[in-house]
Amino acid sequence: QVQLEESGGGLVQPGGSLRLSCTVSQLSVNLYTLGWYRQTPGKEREFVAAITTREGATFYSDSVKGRFAISRDNAENTVILQMNSLTSEDTAVYYCNGDRDGWGGCTAETPLCYWGQGTQVTVSS
Repeated sequence: QVQLEESGGGLVQPGGSLRLSCTVSQLSVNLYTLGWYRQTPGKEREFVAAITTREGATFYSDSVKGRFAISRDNAENTVILQMNSLTSEDTAVYYCNGDRDGWGGCTAETPLCYWGQGTQVTVSS
């Protein structure tokens, strides 16, 4: 079983930065990517960024490309989302994600997609 736990959320002013981290437990299954999704009340959970577990290739949604950066530590047990130039549009609950066969295709109900509990990010003056 895979367990994911996020930290680093909070309140930040527009134009500011936050760094989210996700601790990944020992893997009992192979994951093609680790990544991040976000969700606002009343909206679907949307893809933000992903990184492949083998090559370290990264992928981003158009809305965050150039502002966010995803990475993993040397032990491959932590995935990082560095968020810069934040706007109110980035306010959401951010979820760490593990995907068996790609990126961007998971929902909260998709079998074999793994999720953390989520961490709140609020961008406000």
